[in-house]
Amino acid sequence: QQQLVESGGGLVQPGGSLRLSCAASGFTFSPYTMRWYRQAPGKARELVASISSVGGTTIYLDSMKGRFTISRDNAKNMTYLQMNSLKPEDTGVYYCNRIPAILTWGQGTRVTVSS
Repeated sequence: QQQLVESGGGLVQPGGSLRLSCAASGFTFSPYTMRWYRQAPGKARELVASISSVGGTTIYLDSMKGRFTISRDNAKNMTYLQMNSLKPEDTGVYYCNRIPAILTWGQGTRVTVSS
């Protein structure tokens, strides 16, 4: 069964940091581009960051550039999102998925940035 499990979210003050993790299982991880998405309250899910299969190419939503870093460990079937200088507008549920996407998304991990 193909599965993605996100973790690492929480409540953090503005300016703080979090590291999100995504554990993949049930498929051969290394050939796939992996992505992080965010769904803010009342809004549609949006792409946050993307990393190619061997990690050589990364793409970020403009508002995340310089603050977020996506990485992966193919030996551990893991994808990470290091989030620094967090802002209240970064609040939301964060999900990971591959390209092409697994139809059943994980439960996501909630990030709340608030003082």
